[in-house]
Amino acid sequence: MTLELGVGLNFTDYAMPAAALAQALEARGFESVWATEHSHIPTSRTTPFPPGGELPKDYAECMDPFVVLAVAGAVTQRLKLGTGVCLVVQRDPIQLAKTVASLDNTSAGRFLFGVGNGWNAEEMADHGTTDFKGRHRLARERIEAMKAIWTQEKASYSGDLVKLPEMWAWPKPVQTPHPPIIVGGAFPFAARRAIAYGDGWIPHAARQHYGDVTDFLPEFHKMARDAGRDPAGLPVTVWAPATVSADRLKHLRDRGVARVVLHLHPDGAEKVLPVLDNFFTLIPELKG
Repeated sequence: MTLELGVGLNFTDYAMPAAALAQALEARGFESVWATEHSHIPTSRTTPFPPGGELPKDYAECMDPFVVLAVAGAVTQRLKLGTGVCLVVQRDPIQLAKTVASLDNTSAGRFLFGVGNGWNAEEMADHGTTDFKGRHRLARERIEAMKAIWTQEKASYSGDLVKLPEMWAWPKPVQTPHPPIIVGGAFPFAARRAIAYGDGWIPHAARQHYGDVTDFLPEFHKMARDAGRDPAGLPVTVWAPATVSADRLKHLRDRGVARVVLHLHPDGAEKVLPVLDNFFTLIPELKG
């Protein structure tokens, strides 16, 4: 089994430009680039930052992920383009379905639709989602509605929270039936959501309530089988391991992880390129 390596960051106007970074990643054999999403950070925020500590300032400064990934896709041929993660409850599902399908088309089917339900209640509320606890149900219905738009000639959807009358909507995605929907979040709740409506799971490498995320993989695979899903159809992408070494990455590969996304600070090329060169030396060792 091969462990793929991707790179994710909060793209800002002071970070290495997306086009240059994407080309550098492709030239070094990285599999993917991932753009994070926060539309803004309300100054009134009281929601705790999940990893703990102070919220990094670049969370309020990151660019729109779809614009960044479109630029990255335009200057590369093989590099996959991922949202890490798109905040579905903060976007209109009709327009988001078109954005995803458009990016999948312009990149010739290289888009990875990483989705998440968000942690910042104040940010969500500014977009009209004031039922913080109900956001998971809203996200699921919006994703189901987008699947209908992507796969039906005359698309419609009727849920408890999302209702779309019959419509024509193009383009359809290049990937069939649609780009993989990779659900971000912690175990066990996000893992359950990934099994229910996703095509993969993105757990963060570390959260306060667990140590090694791979400890949960046997249970995740059992949950998938119990739900009638083949675990092979739900690849795991581990986000931002604190330790990046050949031994650590081989451990993740050998435990069944399909991809690791290395999270970079939004620095300029003079700082980013040496980091990429260090990671590049590990890639040949990860081919199983």
